[in-house]
Amino acid sequence: MRKHKVIQTRQLTESTFVIRLERNELQFQTGQFILLGFNGIDRREYSIYSGEKDDFIEVLVREVEGGKVSAKLKRLKPGDTVQVDGPFGFFKFSPDMYAVKKFLFVATGTGISPFHSFVRTHSEMDYRLVHGVRFAEEAYDHRDFDSDRLTLCTSGETKGDFYGRVTTYLAEQNIDKDTNCFLCGNSEMIYEVFDILTGKGIPVSNIFSEVYF
Repeated sequence: MRKHKVIQTRQLTESTFVIRLERNELQFQTGQFILLGFNGIDRREYSIYSGEKDDFIEVLVREVEGGKVSAKLKRLKPGDTVQVDGPFGFFKFSPDMYAVKKFLFVATGTGISPFHSFVRTHSEMDYRLVHGVRFAEEAYDHRDFDSDRLTLCTSGETKGDFYGRVTTYLAEQNIDKDTNCFLCGNSEMIYEVFDILTGKGIPVSNIFSEVYF
């Protein structure tokens, strides 16, 4: 475990924010997560939001009502320090790992975090990103993605690209059977999307997931 100094905090919505930390020589592969905390006991997992080549580490945090760690993270100011442990996890990604370099990323809420890291690291790859949220203001840093490769699904208003859940959108799409599919978000979405994709003939070996609680 090491301490990292806060460079910047950036508020995205009332409850969601990005913390930028000094890199401090931390090495990771895009898709991994780190543990953030303050006293060695209260720690939480956060997917790394920044790219492998960035000279800083970023995480996307949603403040949880009554949460010990997220509330403290929200109060951090530049110059403060936070304890970092890791990286951990097996949701690692590099286009070179796959014979067919065609990718579909499906996220709900802050589950977009690893895909933000994927694209910052491998911006030239062939990908589609489908992001499901309730309201359009939750389109976290969508400017960092190619707008032609991104679909925002909003279930609480009609300001997105598609009005409805990601599952409804994907059920209507034609998806090539050799596409490598990555799912990140709540477990209900992942189970439903898994069934949709396999129902379209995509093999189980082409589907990878990371559950957010």
